Amino acid sequence: MTDPADLTVTIVDGYVDEPAHFGVPPYISTYPRFTAGAVVDAGVPESNVVYHTIDELRDDRQKWRDVADADLMIYIGGMTVPGKYVGGTPAEPDEVRELAWVAEGTTLMGGPIRFGVGDENAGGQDMQRKDLDYDFVAKGDIEAAAFDLVDSALEGFGNRMRDNEELDRWAAKGAFVVEQHPNHPDHLICEMETSRGCAYRCSFCTEPLYGNPAFRTADSVVKEVENLYNRGARHFRLGRQADILAFGGDGEAPNPDALRRLYGGIREVAPDLGTLHLDNVNPITIVNWPEKSREALKIIAEHNTAGDTAAFGLESADPVVQEENNLNVSADECFEAVKIVNEVAGWRPGDDPADAPTHGPDASNRLPKLLPGINLLHGLKGESKETFEHNKRFLQRVYDEGLMVRRINIRQVMAFDGTDMSDTGASIARDHKQLFKKYKQEVREEIDRPMLRRVAPPGTVLPDVHLEYHQDGRTFGRQLGTYPLLVGIPGERELGQTVDIVVTDHGYRSVTGVPYPLDINEASMDELTAIPGIGKSTAGDIVVNRPYDDPANVGIDANLLKYVQ
Repeated sequence: MTDPADLTVTIVDGYVDEPAHFGVPPYISTYPRFTAGAVVDAGVPESNVVYHTIDELRDDRQKWRDVADADLMIYIGGMTVPGKYVGGTPAEPDEVRELAWVAEGTTLMGGPIRFGVGDENAGGQDMQRKDLDYDFVAKGDIEAAAFDLVDSALEGFGNRMRDNEELDRWAAKGAFVVEQHPNHPDHLICEMETSRGCAYRCSFCTEPLYGNPAFRTADSVVKEVENLYNRGARHFRLGRQADILAFGGDGEAPNPDALRRLYGGIREVAPDLGTLHLDNVNPITIVNWPEKSREALKIIAEHNTAGDTAAFGLESADPVVQEENNLNVSADECFEAVKIVNEVAGWRPGDDPADAPTHGPDASNRLPKLLPGINLLHGLKGESKETFEHNKRFLQRVYDEGLMVRRINIRQVMAFDGTDMSDTGASIARDHKQLFKKYKQEVREEIDRPMLRRVAPPGTVLPDVHLEYHQDGRTFGRQLGTYPLLVGIPGERELGQTVDIVVTDHGYRSVTGVPYPLDINEASMDELTAIPGIGKSTAGDIVVNRPYDDPANVGIDANLLKYVQ
């Protein structure tokens, strides 16, 4: 028999991206935390559990020794929606195989990778189930498989799903793993699970493969936040659910009281948190239960941190595509949901939410508390050239009505076994590849840029922007949160620090900014000319006449003083 007390375990996080679950840095998903808690619950000492991200292993080959020497090496990963990432690069299939080849002990693979892999992590692909040379593949929950495998002395396990009682134990026992993440403590967001599964059955989505919604209690989630907070975590996202408005209810209707216990409880146990965001909201919930939804959205906006995004799965504004893929919300219904979120939660901190302008010269200079995000997916059954026009008309309508959306995600389908799209595969996406590229560029130019100017006009202050990389003589960074804005800053600043930024200009999906408040006596020429209305000549005069005792004496237009005061 193998005594669990003698086992060494290495968990490798290859990152996950699912319709209702995210784990690419600066996020850490629930999977490695729950899995670590499961093996500890099975008898492995906490000190015998090592956690590495795939990026750590790429950067330091010495850490592969932990992979090779472990009695049990657990790989967790899988992408079931395509994306582009800044904070980390998800493991490719060849890297996952290499981990299995290097490991000298027992190997276990799990997470959404069990649904299938493609040739690369990208859209427009047919995904197939593969074992990638691992001894065991968890066809159920990876945390349950890990517990049972350790409990069986590494002999095997039956594929099963864990229950909420186990989840509560494993979440508590696995909180220590966040301390081993390279981004801990200042630049790490803990993805929190409130439920999984979905009441609806859209053709492409893997979330229904988890079954009908299974909710945790508010006390359970709050306790997990407290455990993570005590381990140094300060940033949280309620992202692991199909619809946060349905939390604590029957899977469809909102339950404002449950949300009040959830959000109020988190604020009580994590008083100095830096981020409290969410991800998914089903717009049909808002349409079907408008008054309860308004109450729930108001609760969220009172407790969250600014810049939050409620991702709406419209997927397509084409009624033909909606019908053939069992999509549950029409373009008109989604428009109504966008309008309600803007009305209830689109206010900016510092404003009176009962009577606050959301944009324009009288609005606060912070991001709105909560805005919708629109998800559009291409390559679905029934898609035609008209589909692209339907989507553009919907987005233009939202803009023309003076509403705001925080971001528009445009992707191509990944077809997985077990979903209705498995029969069609990615053939439609491949056939429409060129049309898709042209349409995507048009949306970026015609909708994204003017919308971004509305959401974050010049003068908007973005606190605590974490500086991540250099490119073309500029420094790029983001705030922590759901779909944070990418910010470009003139010059090459020290990476890893956080700075407050004021927005000066806009790209399609990013903004340019300068440190806030800008020190007029230290600012570079590039920083000065980045301020709207200050050209090279004026910037040169400012530099020549330094120092200034008072920014008001600089001699620039009074409207520009907001950047330096």
